[in-house]
Amino acid sequence: MLRFASGAFLFAGLLSLADPAAAQTRREYLLDKNWKFTKGDIAGAADPTFKDAKWQTVSVPHDWAIYGPFSGNNDQQEVKIEQNQEQKASVKTGRTGGLPFIGTGWYRRRFTVPQFAPGKRAVLLFDGAMSDAHVFVNGKEVGSWPYGYNSFSFDITPYLQANGENTLAVRLQNKSEASRWYPGAGLYRNVHLIVTDDVHIPVWGTYLTTPEINADFAKVKLITQVETPNKAFQPLRLETEIRDAAGQVVAKTSTPLAATDKLAFEQNLVVPTPKLWSPETPTLYTASSKLYAGDALKDEYSTQFGVRSFKFEAGKGFSLNGQPRKFKGVCNHHDLGMLGTAINTAALRRQLALLKDMGCDAIRTSHNMPAPELVQLCDEMGFMLMVESFDEWKTPKVKNGYHLYFDEWSEKDLVNMVHRDRNHPSVIMWSIGNEVPDQSAPGGGKIAKRLQDIVHREDPTRPVTAGMDRIDDAINKNFASVLDIAGFNYKPMRYEAANDKLPQGFILGTETASTVSSRGVYKFPVVPAKQKKYPDNQSSSYDLEACVWSQTPDEEFIKQDDLGFVIGEFVWTGFDYLGEPTPYDEVWPSHSSYFGILDLAGLPKDRYYLYRAKWNTQQPTVHLLPHWTWPGREGQPTPVFCYTNAPSAELFVNGKSQGKQTKAPSDKPQSRYRLMWNDVKYEPGTIKVVAYDAQGKVVGEEEVKTAGKPDHIKLVTDRTNLAADGQDLAFVTARVEDAQGNLCPDATNELQVSVKGEGSFRAIGNGDATSLELFHLPHMHAFHGELVAVVQTQEKAGQVEVNVAGKGLKSATLRLQTTAASAKANGSR
Repeated sequence: MLRFASGAFLFAGLLSLADPAAAQTRREYLLDKNWKFTKGDIAGAADPTFKDAKWQTVSVPHDWAIYGPFSGNNDQQEVKIEQNQEQKASVKTGRTGGLPFIGTGWYRRRFTVPQFAPGKRAVLLFDGAMSDAHVFVNGKEVGSWPYGYNSFSFDITPYLQANGENTLAVRLQNKSEASRWYPGAGLYRNVHLIVTDDVHIPVWGTYLTTPEINADFAKVKLITQVETPNKAFQPLRLETEIRDAAGQVVAKTSTPLAATDKLAFEQNLVVPTPKLWSPETPTLYTASSKLYAGDALKDEYSTQFGVRSFKFEAGKGFSLNGQPRKFKGVCNHHDLGMLGTAINTAALRRQLALLKDMGCDAIRTSHNMPAPELVQLCDEMGFMLMVESFDEWKTPKVKNGYHLYFDEWSEKDLVNMVHRDRNHPSVIMWSIGNEVPDQSAPGGGKIAKRLQDIVHREDPTRPVTAGMDRIDDAINKNFASVLDIAGFNYKPMRYEAANDKLPQGFILGTETASTVSSRGVYKFPVVPAKQKKYPDNQSSSYDLEACVWSQTPDEEFIKQDDLGFVIGEFVWTGFDYLGEPTPYDEVWPSHSSYFGILDLAGLPKDRYYLYRAKWNTQQPTVHLLPHWTWPGREGQPTPVFCYTNAPSAELFVNGKSQGKQTKAPSDKPQSRYRLMWNDVKYEPGTIKVVAYDAQGKVVGEEEVKTAGKPDHIKLVTDRTNLAADGQDLAFVTARVEDAQGNLCPDATNELQVSVKGEGSFRAIGNGDATSLELFHLPHMHAFHGELVAVVQTQEKAGQVEVNVAGKGLKSATLRLQTTAASAKANGSR
């Protein structure tokens, strides 16, 4: 049995570089504005005297490639994709999204460090930089980091001019054939400058666990690293208070640093009657520490954490805080659709809110380290995380992939991954790889053990897994048996046999389903199909189409429900993402995935409600498909499906009953989780479904009407009140409706977006994997009657007016309100 206890995360409040914050011992600045950027390898660009006035002025996070244009020649690859069971190489045109991310880019920024003097230290922290980052301060290279997904830091104290201006320059390079999806380009995550005393707590300098938890108390063990000049010992004292979510002190201690402590404090505190962290109750505590030398305050550091425990037990599976449960998870790539890879907290929060409503409680960060903002939001909103590291080890999948760096960098990358995120309560497990070909290679199991040992050394409180697709080699070559958790991709029919052969006693579906669909698209006849292609490069939203290696959701549901030793699943994927347009990766212009439960614009596909009906047990779900506007199909079979968490339902077409259907096991997996009327003949009008509980009581209903001609635009926003911080976003859905307010499901009108007041247009998307329209221009054609416009706030509070118009349509206006952003507190990382 594996037992694992609580973690925490490090909270970072960030100050503007213009704020002197003179009385503070630790100052942290977000280097977000006034960067100069150019694409191309520019000689002398690191030199402080280099003239960059003609370069583009950008804000960071920044993705230089998301602005396009799209082209099938961008990173065209002739490859055989073994993961897709391909037998020969072929030309792939949209595999990495068709965006111009390949090449070299330079970023430059000038800055001063207020009141920087001898006895101070300065560190640059990069949350991620895509990719092969080389960092220069005042013309000197201070360090490099090749892996674009990882966080890293450099002490730049020796390179700074204490009194005067400094120049920071960053060179990034993306190679061709270096990815299997769209990686993004540039300083796409945040950059921080941290200024401390010589005596200080370093980046990711605390490690907090809760080794004992019960109803009466939780023991908290906090290890705090200290750095001093020349690493010399000096008498120090660390005072720590733990506060609950209301800010009340619930525990405190003061600890001297003895000469034998090797510049690390160990503190043990007790939290009385702890409130436990879980996806349903994401309660957080904060450990605030003050570091003293004598009476002089040297540093302050905050570690936010949650109290929770979990177990993985043979034959029993997974339990959190003593309660058995299964992971209801999704895999997500790191791009934010039409925003590209440039990280944005509001966009992430919107994604998580949509997943939470679906009943999702876990995320796998496929196939790399996530942005710290995602991990923090998962702590706050209640999601369990599988933090993943690599898509390649020593054996390549792509020509210029991580295998080029594996021997030199894999341990460094794992250490940074674990140190950054090991205090987060949301992090339940680590993944050391995805579908690595080393499963089949001699010594692959030894590599797995070495990587797992590194992770255990840095964090013995959590288990390690990997997503395995080569199930026979993984089992027979002692690869799967090495891992704490055996994770299999797309192997539900082999779970029983695998469990019989492996020692762990439980199995995880690390990647499941890979069902393909396009929002609003329905194909006839309605039959299950593998690798089905159509002339329009779309996939049917009846949710019966998958890839040659994958399944429909229902096939995985059966094993999750029937096998107690299967501890959950992570569906591929929560959201569509740029790149990997399977099954159309050889057919331009497809350039984004079809796997998502939600599309690239974050609009739910029908499949969203199939998972909601299965996973969200707290709220009723009743969803009908398809739409009911089919001119020319009169009298033809047009199957109607209902996704509901009710056991039965009755369908009516223009008031006439089509019979009552009840979920039941059968030789067709779908009959257990869907209600299907396969022989309905189309006639214009209204379809209506009435759902019943086990006692025959009506618990919900939904109706869909035949739409008339497009008449007007309706706007719906995810939020109406935003922060005037220059970063907050509203996602405004524009619907083309008929005069009665019905969505026009085939409308393709071009819509124009204008924004006035204290906000600006940021991006637009329609979820169409074949659309080559640019995300950053304020116009786009609707896809099956809908698109989403993204509005960004400015730094002045006030009203924002959003107008959307289209030829021949009544336009619509929406008003948003922005309020002054609250002052950000100084904090720690």
